[in-house]
Amino acid sequence: MTRRTGTTRFTGKVAVVTGAGSGIGRALALRLAGSGAALAISDVDAAGLAETADRCKAGGADVKADHLDVTDRDAVVSYAGDVLTRFGTVNQLYNNAGIAYYGEVERARLEDVEHIFKVNFWGAVYATTAFLPHLVASGDGHLVTVSSLFGLITFPGQSAYNASKFAVRGFTEALRQEMLAARHPVHVTCVHPGGIRTGITRRLAVADGLDADAIAGVFDRRLALHSPEMAAAVILDGVRRRRARVVVGAEAKALDWLARVTPSGSQRAGVLMARLLGLSPSPRSAL
Repeated sequence: MTRRTGTTRFTGKVAVVTGAGSGIGRALALRLAGSGAALAISDVDAAGLAETADRCKAGGADVKADHLDVTDRDAVVSYAGDVLTRFGTVNQLYNNAGIAYYGEVERARLEDVEHIFKVNFWGAVYATTAFLPHLVASGDGHLVTVSSLFGLITFPGQSAYNASKFAVRGFTEALRQEMLAARHPVHVTCVHPGGIRTGITRRLAVADGLDADAIAGVFDRRLALHSPEMAAAVILDGVRRRRARVVVGAEAKALDWLARVTPSGSQRAGVLMARLLGLSPSPRSAL
């Protein structure tokens, strides 16, 4: 019975994917389309979104593709209504839209910190609150929010990004508890990818005085270990199994374990790793 249920988790379902113009979002959309789901996909990257839509439609999927800025609360609410009108129901929401930022607290501009929260945290909150009633009404809902390995561990230069992804994790895990307590037919999964080769670093924002291309190059060459397709496969397997948490990548699982066993030790390890990668300023005092 469990196996048969797992094979129909996506067939005939309506799945909403934000940030579907590239990376994990595109890979999720393509895999969902190949599994028989109807899709509502969105992104701020019109060209990337169009390519994703064309590839999904080529496989026969029913696709609604829309330009959407997840930081615009009114636009997200309106979008949720449009999706419901188009498909009549919504079964799954994948909160995937996100941006990256690198810069120490001493260097960071407050506007950049605010912006990363608008996209990574508030974008997920707006989409969740807009679509949650529809997920409940479907009788078979599943909400997936993509946090990060940096929603489990911290890393120097990632204070703003860390904070946004920890916030996403807290919001998602508490929402799962609320769905369980209310006995709503909505499963909730929080995803923590490790090093994934996506386009996020090509749009990396950095603090003043830092070289965005050089920093992005380090992440792409030395830390991006997995393909978006691998991440999407792991994520959807977690949805199929109704996992509360999905950690993508052996390195992410290892670092998560380290942080659980020795939180302060994992912080020191992060400082050492940053120095070895050339992503840390010169030490000003002993640890």
